[in-house]
Amino acid sequence: MRHFLGLLIGVVVTAVLLAGAGWASQDAVRGLAGGATVDPINDSKALIGLGAMLLAGLVLGLVVAGRVSPLATFVPSMALLAWTVIYALDTNRALGLAPVDPAMNPMIVQAGRGMQDLLGRGIFAMLGIALFVPVLMPSRWAGRQQELEEVYEEEAPDTSRGYY
Repeated sequence: MRHFLGLLIGVVVTAVLLAGAGWASQDAVRGLAGGATVDPINDSKALIGLGAMLLAGLVLGLVVAGRVSPLATFVPSMALLAWTVIYALDTNRALGLAPVDPAMNPMIVQAGRGMQDLLGRGIFAMLGIALFVPVLMPSRWAGRQQELEEVYEEEAPDTSRGYY
């Protein structure tokens, strides 16, 4: 059950990192593309973008540092690293996987353009490797129940000799 829950958390984290960070990156750095600087304090869209990126970072940190199944980090790491490998092998095919069709909702197109930008800059590769590291730790695969049973067995009094 623990690993099934970790799988579901991994799917949610993948969506948050891909769509959320992609969408937020476009709002957070939209003034840098034209050479102008945007003050996030005075520009509400840039401030919302930075807040969404902070939220995505918080989700990432909770999953990496939390005591959940390693599948919660394995699923998004494999999605991000696989997309990076596709980008390295065939750039046009990898960029074509992002939802940037003008017929779609503008927010989805914005997220797709942000995904392409983060993929091209190597951010997804870096996040994929950071998410893969907890999978390599054997203590993450062991359940919490085993640890509690070992402590209980060590602290249990020896009742084989009786009360006296």
